[in-house]
Amino acid sequence: MGVRDLLKKMAAPVEEIDRDRRQNQCRVQGGTPVTEIVPRTRAEIVGDVTSVRIVPRAGASSLEVSVDDGYGRAVAVFFGRKQLAGMKPGRRIHLDGVAMIDHGRTVLYNPAYDLL
Repeated sequence: MGVRDLLKKMAAPVEEIDRDRRQNQCRVQGGTPVTEIVPRTRAEIVGDVTSVRIVPRAGASSLEVSVDDGYGRAVAVFFGRKQLAGMKPGRRIHLDGVAMIDHGRTVLYNPAYDLL
């Protein structure tokens, strides 16, 4: 890395540095970039939790967890849950499940997950 590259990296906005870090982690840990996910196929997503919220669905609460892998965002929906231990914004997570497109967003319903 030359001096010019180092200066360019030091002057980069924080959002760009975070995006690059997330993309690198996605590649290193074997995740599928959100932009490359094919609907109705198995997908593994590695990224950072950006938000956690409780949403009523069909009379029962569901936990929606937004995950950003640097390429895009996906949402994991856990039916019948109001919380999951350790699930909070900023935490790195690995999701494994079947991806769907719902109202223009990538969604995984009740995926297997590992907190990293």
